[in-house]
Amino acid sequence: MFFVIAAIVLAADQISKLLIRLNLAPGESAPREGFFRFTYVQNTGAVFGLSVGENIIVIVTALVILCTLVLYYRLRSSGVGITRLALWLLASGAVGNLIDRLWLGYVTDFIDIRLWHDYHWPAFNLADSAIVIGTGILAYALISATLEGRRSASAS
Repeated sequence: MFFVIAAIVLAADQISKLLIRLNLAPGESAPREGFFRFTYVQNTGAVFGLSVGENIIVIVTALVILCTLVLYYRLRSSGVGITRLALWLLASGAVGNLIDRLWLGYVTDFIDIRLWHDYHWPAFNLADSAIVIGTGILAYALISATLEGRRSASAS
């Protein structure tokens, strides 16, 4: 079941990015004003567009993280549904952005939230959202498991 969720996330990510590239020019927003808009951003940097020098650094880092997720999944998550969901979300998000980097040389970001007049959150995409949600779920699962282990140890 989690594989299906990951496949849907990956497909939605790639289709949404394609639609943005086909319908907006880089830097163009729709609508032009407002709290929420779609803005086509070609992100050649890392998280939040931070510059890291070379695209290859981000690609290698993403591949190392994906290998680590697969290893963790195979060694530690059998039977733990919430952890498996988190790992599939993390992996599908990482693969979605990795496809962009390998194919285009940049990540297509487009979700643009303007918090107030002079400040806006950096643009992001569905893969980024899957990564953030997966990280939150994984953190929750790990903290819960740690607390449960402490409760069990103190009850003994």
